[in-house]
Amino acid sequence: MAAEGRHSLFRQLGNGIAGLAGLMLVALYPFSANATEIQEVTTPAGINAWLVEDHTVPIVAIDFAFQGGSAQDPEGKEGLVNLLSRSLDEGAGDLDSQAFQARMEDLVMQLSFDEGRDAFYGSMRTLTPNATDAFEMLRLAVTEPRFDDEAINRMKTQTISGLRQDLKDPDAIAARRWSELAFPGHPYGRPSKGTEETVSKLAPADLKMMHERLFARGNLKVAVVGDIDAATLIPLLDKVFGALPAAPDLTPVPEVEPKSGIVEAVAFNVPQTSIRFGLPALKRSDPDFIPAFVMNHILGGGSFSSWLYEEVREKRGLAYSVGSYLVPFDHAGLLMGATGTRAEKAGETLKIIDEQLTRMASDGPSEEELAKAKSYLTGSYALRFDTSGKIANQLVGLQLEGFGPDYIENRNATIEAVTLDQVKAVAKRILDGKKPTVVTVGPKGA
Repeated sequence: MAAEGRHSLFRQLGNGIAGLAGLMLVALYPFSANATEIQEVTTPAGINAWLVEDHTVPIVAIDFAFQGGSAQDPEGKEGLVNLLSRSLDEGAGDLDSQAFQARMEDLVMQLSFDEGRDAFYGSMRTLTPNATDAFEMLRLAVTEPRFDDEAINRMKTQTISGLRQDLKDPDAIAARRWSELAFPGHPYGRPSKGTEETVSKLAPADLKMMHERLFARGNLKVAVVGDIDAATLIPLLDKVFGALPAAPDLTPVPEVEPKSGIVEAVAFNVPQTSIRFGLPALKRSDPDFIPAFVMNHILGGGSFSSWLYEEVREKRGLAYSVGSYLVPFDHAGLLMGATGTRAEKAGETLKIIDEQLTRMASDGPSEEELAKAKSYLTGSYALRFDTSGKIANQLVGLQLEGFGPDYIENRNATIEAVTLDQVKAVAKRILDGKKPTVVTVGPKGA
């Protein structure tokens, strides 16, 4: 964008709702081809970050993560980390919830937090002229959250409302029950959002405790993308994160292999049956993960081109959508799949899915199918890096997985190097003689 275009953009971006909408549009502006040249920066306080400079548009995006997510919830306090993610922007420092939200609107900034099983995520988007003030708001949220009773009670009410809605959602029921069966007695088997009973008992003191345990410099990963240079960024990062403790206080999470071969039907009065299936697979650090990734694309990850889609949807019309995906948790690896079908067709659908798993284990794909999968996976990779937000998100993910900045440059070559023998071997390793754990949620007797 030319300089005059940037000045025009500044004039268009006022405060309030219109300005926020403008910020969202800028965040979607395509990045230039060289925008993923990564600089590694280290601050005086020891904060390590990856920086991608792109001065095309006046926006700065920061994504960060603290290792340790909902698996850190103490037993009986399930949903604590999720509630923490909902509460950090509900007042911080001298600003109560209303004042904090109003200040963010004045600055035309976006701030969000989320939890995963193994990490706690945060992100901020701001216009370059407002970056200093926006980073200060981020600092307040990360280091001085208030956890006021009124705000926490409101967040608990919203969370419980969502949990009640989930009890009416067959897909949510299937997902929750699958985790319970696959990971009995393990943190991965507990509901990450908690239950109405556990959430209702959470108090501000619980949030303060979890915040102190989880937020530290030693388990922090940071990526910054956009209209900012290293000299400007370094003091801002120390301002936001430098006062955090050096090391977190995380509870060790045991390594676990999910249970396989369990089948459970949950009776639920809906016209369709929701199906969730899964079995042990590979963690991201496993040397066979990339061949497994390619194999799964052919099996069920490639949407319209996958075996499951072809056999379940195209040939028989049993479902609107069906697919599979790899889930590399820090302490377990999964191959998961899901679909929904007419209640009376659930048995037939499961039979077809089982046949495709067996076929992949025994025969594997053809050379042509492998070539098409590799072509798609390498060709589509650039779409993960076409906006500032996407780039920042990808870079934090790579850091959490233990990769260096050169992964982006080498990733496609790694996929291209996958051979048919490797795909067939990993298919046998994961699928041969294995039966998935299956949960169906639908009419009784269907």
